Amino acid sequence: MAFEIIWSESAIRQLKKLDRSVARRIFDKVGELAEDPHRVVQKLVNSPYYRLRVGDYRVILDIQGNVLRILILKVGHRESIYDR
Repeated sequence: MAFEIIWSESAIRQLKKLDRSVARRIFDKVGELAEDPHRVVQKLVNSPYYRLRVGDYRVILDIQGNVLRILILKVGHRESIYDR
C-alpha cells in the first residue's frame, strides 16, 4: 500500500527554478517516500507538516495517512524555506 504523492502548484514552480541536477535529486528522494514516509521525514515543531532533507534543500510536506496521500507543499534551500 503505497502513498500517492501530489505536488502543489507552488512546489512545482519552486522545483523548476532549481538547478536540474538538484531538482532531479529532490524529485527522486520524494518518490522514495511512497513506501514509508515516516522513516525519513521529521515533524516540524509547532506545525502539522513534515520536512524532508535533501542535502542543503528541504521539502515541506503534509502526510495524510488516512487517505495514503503525501502533499508536497514547498521546496527550497534550507536558508529560505522556513520563512513564513
